[in-house]
Amino acid sequence: MAPLPARFASAARQARRAPIRVTAIERLLGTTYTAETLRLLLARYPRRRFVWLMGSDNLAQFHHWKNWRAIARMVPIAVVVRPGYDARAGASPAAAWLGRFRRSAASLNHRAAWSAPALVILRFDPDPRSATAIRLTDPEWASRHRAGVQRDRLTLRPIEPNQ
Repeated sequence: MAPLPARFASAARQARRAPIRVTAIERLLGTTYTAETLRLLLARYPRRRFVWLMGSDNLAQFHHWKNWRAIARMVPIAVVVRPGYDARAGASPAAAWLGRFRRSAASLNHRAAWSAPALVILRFDPDPRSATAIRLTDPEWASRHRAGVQRDRLTLRPIEPNQ
């Protein structure tokens, strides 16, 4: 895995035009499981609205995650469709359970009114390559990340290279 500063810079670059705030808060919280992280985030930032973003590859196996139903009850979930995972994701126990809470992609414009559980499926023309394939085409990508100290825009803490 690439060092945290490189992954952080890459994620921030990808999210630059989206209403997404990239954070490394899990390091500060010391959490291992998503449900635990979300519980602490919701307690720490009670006036913020969170949406869990995952790929359809994760939805396909979401029912194996620790406390997955608790995650779904804590925050709305937006699933980005990934090529080759539609059938598995749609047939998963988590998709079946979440199906009754499905919202349209257009409802994202009004996500402040959502309550969990909620599921929205996002379809667009993604890059069909896997993250592994992309990294293999440029194995030195992490060494070219932005020099200097980066700050987490949520916690305002520096992103340390040794994390």
